[in-house]
Amino acid sequence: MGMAEQPLVACHDCDLLQREPLLPQGGVARCRRCGATLLRSHPQSTERALAFTLGALFLFVLANVFPIVGLKLSGDFVQTTLLGAAQVMYRNDMRLVAGLVLVTTFVAPLTQMLAMTYLLLPACLGRRPPQARRVFRGMTLIQPWSMLEVFVLGILVALVKLAHLAIVVPGIALWSFGGVMLLMAAATAAFDARDLWTRLEAAR
Repeated sequence: MGMAEQPLVACHDCDLLQREPLLPQGGVARCRRCGATLLRSHPQSTERALAFTLGALFLFVLANVFPIVGLKLSGDFVQTTLLGAAQVMYRNDMRLVAGLVLVTTFVAPLTQMLAMTYLLLPACLGRRPPQARRVFRGMTLIQPWSMLEVFVLGILVALVKLAHLAIVVPGIALWSFGGVMLLMAAATAAFDARDLWTRLEAAR
């Protein structure tokens, strides 16, 4: 009876449909036909993903409070934050660009981090948050819109091009955005949806 309740999973290499086994922490399941890795259980994946997410969330706050970069040109010093840059673009009739910058570098990353914290923190405490499935679906939908990597790369390219025109002073926010990018990549790599839902189902 318990075996029949196990979900089915298809092998990525040979497409063999088979029952999903129950894995211990750190265990690996292999395909019965071709021997390819079918599933892998990462030890303490939820705790590690939560730690990376909280670190990224802290740096994200710093990245939006402090200036991204400062420019010294002809005795003048100009600096701005991410939200300040979006406001300037909006005022200069670049509303579409301002909206895209705001969504892809502020709204989407913040929503993703808050959603991951909302799911991971209760799971680590042995509790199940309300509307967990809806939050998970929303996080999955918003994730492709988070483009911090593109933003950081664009900033670096712009700084290289501006280096011969003005004195460029990287701000705290630039380094913070780099940290957010690395920590979110680590959180995504550590995140194991199977382990998360196993914990949430057990916390009912």
